[in-house]
Amino acid sequence: MVCGPRFHTQPRVALNYRHAFHAGNFADLVKHAGLLRLMAELTRPGPPLTVIDTHAGGGLYDLAGPEARKSGEADAGIVQLMRAKDAPPEFASLVRTVAALNPDGEVRRYPGSPWLIAESLRPNDRYVACELRPEEHEALRVALRGRGNVRTLCADGYAAAVAECPPTGRVLVLIDPPFEKPDDYSRIVATVAALRRRNAQVQVLIWTPIKDLETLDGFLRDLEDEVDAPMVAAETRIRPLSDPMKMNGCALVLVGGPDLQAPLAAICSWAAQALGAGGGARVYALSPQ
Repeated sequence: MVCGPRFHTQPRVALNYRHAFHAGNFADLVKHAGLLRLMAELTRPGPPLTVIDTHAGGGLYDLAGPEARKSGEADAGIVQLMRAKDAPPEFASLVRTVAALNPDGEVRRYPGSPWLIAESLRPNDRYVACELRPEEHEALRVALRGRGNVRTLCADGYAAAVAECPPTGRVLVLIDPPFEKPDDYSRIVATVAALRRRNAQVQVLIWTPIKDLETLDGFLRDLEDEVDAPMVAAETRIRPLSDPMKMNGCALVLVGGPDLQAPLAAICSWAAQALGAGGGARVYALSPQ
């Protein structure tokens, strides 16, 4: 874990991060390893859990498909992880799931968050997966069909998350938008604040790209101002932040969740060192205002 001050450099910029183009890249590995570690904590023996996914995507991805092949990012991500001998144990659950989907050894299929969440649920848990794009929602519906405790919605995930959130009980909300619109950051903050007002037990896992530190810092400051809950940020940078037009890294922000600083540090550090060049990682607590 590398710790240090945050520096403010660039204004906020939008990003197009549609799941199919980036399936299995370094950011997916960080997000999905962190998500699986969190799900393992939340599905220990105990009360039922509701999981809501605001931007679910298609659920399962063909890495030989045109979108994934166009970017080629899986070759530098999940393919490297499946070959790695030094990956920390925090990646083991993701590796097992990918291996089960690819029994012949060739990494062709990659699970999105909906698949990983659905596989982690206990019989008394429930999962609501939201996807706004009709064609992606249809793929999601097909990928998750036959699961009795799973429901998919073709809807705006920010609004649906608040509407579907039960006022009591344990809830995890995953927020992972494509960042195509400049108001995604402000909508995340507003959604998290609304969720916490509705149910003080809500935990939220947010994924965001890192292109420049000013964008990330502004987002984190807004969260600190608007949300009264313990929060931890985990940054993975795969290259120096010298070009704000590139996705130079990613961050996970856990709101109101268990203490996962150590496993998140292991995940981020390995990804930065094994899959990047000249980057770094750090995990730190935020201070609500």
